[in-house]
Amino acid sequence: MLLAIDFLTRFWTDMIDRTDGPMTFRFMLQPTMALITALIDGIRAARAGKPPYAWLIAHSAGQDRLATWREGVTATARILLLGVVMDVIYQIRVYGSFRYPLESFVVAVGLAFIPYLVLRGPFTRLAAHWLRTHPAHDKGSRQ
Repeated sequence: MLLAIDFLTRFWTDMIDRTDGPMTFRFMLQPTMALITALIDGIRAARAGKPPYAWLIAHSAGQDRLATWREGVTATARILLLGVVMDVIYQIRVYGSFRYPLESFVVAVGLAFIPYLVLRGPFTRLAAHWLRTHPAHDKGSRQ
């Protein structure tokens, strides 16, 4: 029990320490990249007539839900990989070695996939509304 408490204390202390010090630019870079990716995918989904991403995940069954998750992970794979690489560099600079792979994964998911998951649905809704009110901007209606 004491070992688990020590682990959690170190984990959260390390997470908080990452916001100050070397490489803090990634806290802006990764969410911005996730935002751009969510915007592009949201516009594509709106043009294809798909419902918002989080709605699909919540209301799909079995294989459809898995395929929807894969779509999001595939869309954010580069950002997730970049996040892990940047955290490995951070750990080498701060600790002298790569010690905590779980922390790298949590940081990458928190800075890339979660913003994508949160933003893609609203971007799909906004793009669908825009395409309904401005049909000349829809690729399918161009000659």
